[in-house]
Amino acid sequence: MDIDPSTTKYLIQAKLSTDGIVEKPDIVGAIFGQTEGLLGDELDLRDLQKSGRIGRIEVEVSSNKGKSEGIVYVPSSLDQVETAILASALETIDRVGPCKARISIDKIEDVRISKRNKIIERAKVLLNELMKTSKTSGGDLTDSVRQSFQMEEVQHYGKERLPAGPNIDDSDAIIVVEGRSDVLNMLKYGIKNAIAVEGTNVPQAIITLAKEKVVTAFVDGDRGGELIIRELLEVAEIDFVARAPNGQEVEELTQKQMVKCLRNKVPADQFAEMVNLGASSGRNGEKQGRSEEGRGDRGRRDDDRDRRREPRESRQPRHEDRPPPQPPTPRLSPEQLRFKDVLSELNNSSKAKLLNENGNVLKEVHVSKLAETLKESGTGVRAVVLDGIITQRVLDLAVEKNISSVVGVKVGNVAKLPTNVEILTKEDLS
Repeated sequence: MDIDPSTTKYLIQAKLSTDGIVEKPDIVGAIFGQTEGLLGDELDLRDLQKSGRIGRIEVEVSSNKGKSEGIVYVPSSLDQVETAILASALETIDRVGPCKARISIDKIEDVRISKRNKIIERAKVLLNELMKTSKTSGGDLTDSVRQSFQMEEVQHYGKERLPAGPNIDDSDAIIVVEGRSDVLNMLKYGIKNAIAVEGTNVPQAIITLAKEKVVTAFVDGDRGGELIIRELLEVAEIDFVARAPNGQEVEELTQKQMVKCLRNKVPADQFAEMVNLGASSGRNGEKQGRSEEGRGDRGRRDDDRDRRREPRESRQPRHEDRPPPQPPTPRLSPEQLRFKDVLSELNNSSKAKLLNENGNVLKEVHVSKLAETLKESGTGVRAVVLDGIITQRVLDLAVEKNISSVVGVKVGNVAKLPTNVEILTKEDLS
């Protein structure tokens, strides 16, 4: 429907229904005829339309099964009180031509507000397009407009009012960064699911989100970033860790650097092993003392190996002093030989292979995605061979998914060794 913008401040929208078939001229005639003299000379529709205070009355009507329904639009440049009186007068119309009729007011719309909202929305679209297509390099004006645009998107999340992007609740995965400047830099490159921890004291909102979503901790490449990761691993369920290059901060990274850092993220457990934080990690939940108890059998084997390596006395022993011959070292089983071959194939690839009962490869994934893959689709997996460190999380998932063998380069700082999972390292298979 076309409305004359020069004469319209309000738009009356009314719903019409009749017991017979009527057309637009019948409805317009009924409106003018049945309101004539009803509201006095000041609000006579004909006079108001002649003076331009009421616009052209538009009607959309359709007929079905001997009845008609439609919508009536009456543009008005009267004030609010006069417009409301005129709208209520329309509801007194009870006939259109020979047919009984019913008119009810749906709404009175302030056209100026609608126009302002359209202006705002369109301005946002135009600004987005301008920022995408603009090739001019920074100046004070450009930087000011860009920063203003970013700050409009920054939200305050939770009771702690943490700086965050607009997609925290809608996204299945979030990125935990250090401060507000980091969130702004990520918004600058279209990453809208970041939230700032703002210090080493982890807020409750972060802890709660970590229980429901996949969390990547993305911190600066300095001592402060390491402290924040340590605290996060203590109190929250962090899934992945990403760090800025050494000596750099997330807030100063370019888009290419930021994407590269996020792609190179590692599982939190593996990161804890790399920087020797495993014993204090919140995921492990065990103290170091239990680690020694859990590794009992492996420790005894190490002690026996050390004793066998003790040097003999320099003198040549007599025949009767010579130790009895040792039994030959047992050869690897066919299954272990197969594991050895698979581990050799994966050398320096940072990948893992999932094998079935027959030793066939079910899937090959990057080590960083191993835990996630096992968690989602571990059915039918008999063994896991990975070019990386065997962590507590991988072993826990092996127990959960009834995986009987886990083979890796070496065993990390594991707090609890499962008894029903065969653990083999590169050294064991040599």
